[in-house]
Amino acid sequence: MKKILFLKFLLFTSSVIYCQKEKSFKVGRGTLDELKMTVYEKDSTAIAVVLYEHANVYLDRDNDYNTRTDYYYRIKILDKKAFDRANITIDLYKKKEVKDIKAITYNITDDGKMTKSFLSKENIFTVDKSENWSSCKFTLPNVKEGSVIEYNYSIISPYLGINDWSFQSDIPKIKSDFDASILGNYKYKISIVGNLPLDRKESSINKKCVYIDGLGDGACAIYSFGMNDIPAFKEEDYMLSKKNYMSRLAFDLESYTSTSGVIDKYTTNWKTADKQLKNIFFNKQTSKKTFFKKNIPEHILSIENTLEKAKKIYTFIQNHYTWNGRYWNNKDEKVKQAFNNKSGTAGEINLSLYNALEAADISSDLVILSTRDHGLPKRIYPVIFDFNYVIVTIKIDGESYFLDATDGFLPFGQVPFRALNGEGRIINFKKESNWVSLKPKYKSSKNISAKLSLNEDGDFEGNLLIKRHGYTAQKQRKKFYKLGEEKYLEEFEEYNPNIEIDEYKISYLDEIEHPLKEVFKVNILMDDESGAQKIRINPFFFDRLQENPFKLKERNYPVNFGHSKKLNFVLSLKIPESYTVTQLPKKVFISLPNKGGSFVLKTMNTNNVITLFCRFQMNKISFSSLEYAALKEFYNQIVIAENSDIVIEKK
Repeated sequence: MKKILFLKFLLFTSSVIYCQKEKSFKVGRGTLDELKMTVYEKDSTAIAVVLYEHANVYLDRDNDYNTRTDYYYRIKILDKKAFDRANITIDLYKKKEVKDIKAITYNITDDGKMTKSFLSKENIFTVDKSENWSSCKFTLPNVKEGSVIEYNYSIISPYLGINDWSFQSDIPKIKSDFDASILGNYKYKISIVGNLPLDRKESSINKKCVYIDGLGDGACAIYSFGMNDIPAFKEEDYMLSKKNYMSRLAFDLESYTSTSGVIDKYTTNWKTADKQLKNIFFNKQTSKKTFFKKNIPEHILSIENTLEKAKKIYTFIQNHYTWNGRYWNNKDEKVKQAFNNKSGTAGEINLSLYNALEAADISSDLVILSTRDHGLPKRIYPVIFDFNYVIVTIKIDGESYFLDATDGFLPFGQVPFRALNGEGRIINFKKESNWVSLKPKYKSSKNISAKLSLNEDGDFEGNLLIKRHGYTAQKQRKKFYKLGEEKYLEEFEEYNPNIEIDEYKISYLDEIEHPLKEVFKVNILMDDESGAQKIRINPFFFDRLQENPFKLKERNYPVNFGHSKKLNFVLSLKIPESYTVTQLPKKVFISLPNKGGSFVLKTMNTNNVITLFCRFQMNKISFSSLEYAALKEFYNQIVIAENSDIVIEKK
């Protein structure tokens, strides 16, 4: 849902002539045949299926000619895992209202008759979530396996803008329709997202849609869209926002023409969008240089080396704030207030960083972007609502740095993982903005080395060294501080049940621009057969790939890792002379096409010292759906390789 919506300027008293309202569906359409359904034939794994859903958008003269959207849903519950489909939450922004909620649960009796359970008004609740948002909630009664739930409601909105309509969801749908009647003075860019084709697409003009006193007849554009037999969208690891790939209708308001002929453009060129960003969406918070000059310590401002000064300012803002977890409030940002409260949104924190750098005479620009979970922004034309995050960029001695001060564990120059969503838009208030690729400053890798020897109890003991770089180091630092050392080690042993930790040391915990280093003194308990006569050890006792993250038969959207990564693992196992090595993992070398990635496994035995070397490397960040099969098999072979054992037996 778009969080920033524009107030309509035209409220009029008139006689409206239209039949759009008649297209809306009401409850009472459940049938015995639907209740008798026990499985959805086109997807036998479905826990529920949408039998029919519909949205209808039009102006409502009974509600001051505000935009009304009537929603209707009828869903078959096939499994108890789908009972949460009966819990309905309707989010409402500011002056939006929900009206005419009605809901029925249909069940079938033992003798084959249909029963109805109706939602009572007493079970409809409204909860305030924040200053601008509230939620209307209700739960359909008496839901069982085999039930059909049906409900409708209407949203009355005084704002411009039409919400997207998703044809596809995480459960299959038999039929989905969307209708809209849009006044001719509203111009939208309507786009179809996703790979599924429409079964219905109709548009027409009703020249006498509305009659306005003193002006005469007004025209409306009439739209109808629909799909049948829509498969469920199945999510999997390593993907960008499902919003990019699920089949839906997207509405971007391009312009509004008032009755006097004045045109307000909302989708425009980037030159105009830059001005809107500065004056409206940044809430004029980019000119607080004087405030920050007074609040940054003098010893920082007096540093002569520009890069060193930039790093100190970054650390100062980073340590001053506690991020409240929210992204960018657009026009509601208040930098001074946030600074005094020592807490703010990502927008307020990074706008503070921008102003602080400007106060130190370090030329800076803002970069607006869309986070990985928000969707990819449009490049052809600017849609401000596509962007939900802002960071800072500077250039020193010819090198560019992207800065985000929301996370105390994020090194200078490293963008947060959530920002790795292709490209951002550099906003330069003196010249036209431009696109820029968002890439990590530091490579992410993990290096593990273990030196172990077999003791008299038939267990291995020795040292384990782990060095982490980039995002892997950042993630581990956050985890350590969140849990504390004691719980951190307890969780480590719980996740690795064969490992007992005797001693532990961590280095460079607070030096976030350095790799994180951990040293463990460990005992590794081995599975043995016939006492200690035969010992079997899986050498991947740590960070083993237990299962393939890619399980779909085919995937119709790209795999996106966000960044390249590397893992090196070196293991040395010293075996007593009284044992002989009877089995070693086989040598493995597999690679992805076009140098996308590789996996290498080598083992050798020299004088009863087993040495294992393993390297996993993922070079490509993104893999298309056509490359999915190769990637899936690549990971499948890794799972097989890491399931290999070393076997030793007493002589």
